[in-house]
Amino acid sequence: MSGITIEEEIFGLAKNPYTKVPEMVRRYTMTNQNQVSVSVIQLGAIIQSVRMPDAYHKIEDVCLGFDDIASYINTRSAYIGGTLGRVANRVAKGEYTVGDKVQKVTKNFKNTYQLHGGFVGFDSVIWELVSKTDLGIVFRHISPDGDEGYPGKVTATITYWLDNQNRFGVRFEATTDKTTCVNISNHAYYNLAGHGAGPKALAEHTVEILSKHIVETDDAQIPTGNLVSVDDTVFDLRVPVLLGDRLKQFEDRLIKGYDNCFVVNEGSEGGINLVAKLLHKPSGRAMEVYTNQPGLQFYTANNLPDEENGDAAMIGKECTHYRKHGSFCVETEKFPDSMNHPEFPSIFLQPGEKYLHEVIYKFNVEESWRCCCENK
Repeated sequence: MSGITIEEEIFGLAKNPYTKVPEMVRRYTMTNQNQVSVSVIQLGAIIQSVRMPDAYHKIEDVCLGFDDIASYINTRSAYIGGTLGRVANRVAKGEYTVGDKVQKVTKNFKNTYQLHGGFVGFDSVIWELVSKTDLGIVFRHISPDGDEGYPGKVTATITYWLDNQNRFGVRFEATTDKTTCVNISNHAYYNLAGHGAGPKALAEHTVEILSKHIVETDDAQIPTGNLVSVDDTVFDLRVPVLLGDRLKQFEDRLIKGYDNCFVVNEGSEGGINLVAKLLHKPSGRAMEVYTNQPGLQFYTANNLPDEENGDAAMIGKECTHYRKHGSFCVETEKFPDSMNHPEFPSIFLQPGEKYLHEVIYKFNVEESWRCCCENK
């Protein structure tokens, strides 16, 4: 990471959800030699900002977020930039079975199932700084035995790193002292035109996801256990498609946009592989996603405020409005509700084992688009 600088500053005060005592939350900003920077904060180990130039060398923040702690707390149900855990995504009926024992966990979504770790998930805790070095920023959180209903004391670490190839890496690791479930992810929202560019700019993105199947879900978005082919459906993103065109095809569907777990890395022998690419042609900004995980939850911010239909505004950085279909999430993970589906990749973690989830977001500027646009 030579040439990477790290700046530390105070971001604000937040109440520790366990002790109820206010604690100082710091922000750490990594910057490389290409004017790409990533900011993360201790609250929720949130990715607060990702700044990068476009084909015209204009720098924009392409990651949704807030400039103050209160806004993160007040919009917590959207998980803006937050770490999801112990178990990302959904746990059907808030329970699972191990042997003869039914393990009940908290049901924080309308008292029907658990979503993204429960009432006090990894997005809500203040992560401890372990180290700040040329190799990145390392945060740690110790989740106590019984936390949100899960057995075992889990020690989780997150390493954030940036290099001069414009690769932003995240490494999630965890160990436990009792058999438990771990499936950590991150819920950052992006718009490569700029964090406040909104639905018009999102529609200009092309998306490509290297996936032949999605995890089938019911109307409550709980997996059925089946993996279904994307052939001849709106979920076939194996060649780049324009998001604006695809989102129009969701108007008659119950869920108005993408919020699906795509099966990636099928047939791969491990390792960190390319699974998705998004491109905003007018600016030339592109993002490639590499991971060792079997799932990618692709989400088009369907539940952010629909101001045209009267929803109250969500005000983000620089007083911008964050709206429905104005950003996307690419959450690498194992499949939702995996503990209730033995046929899915296992999220059970045993004492002596280490959970390891790696994801790399590579940010590129495709200068060729500049030429195309200028010649029009």
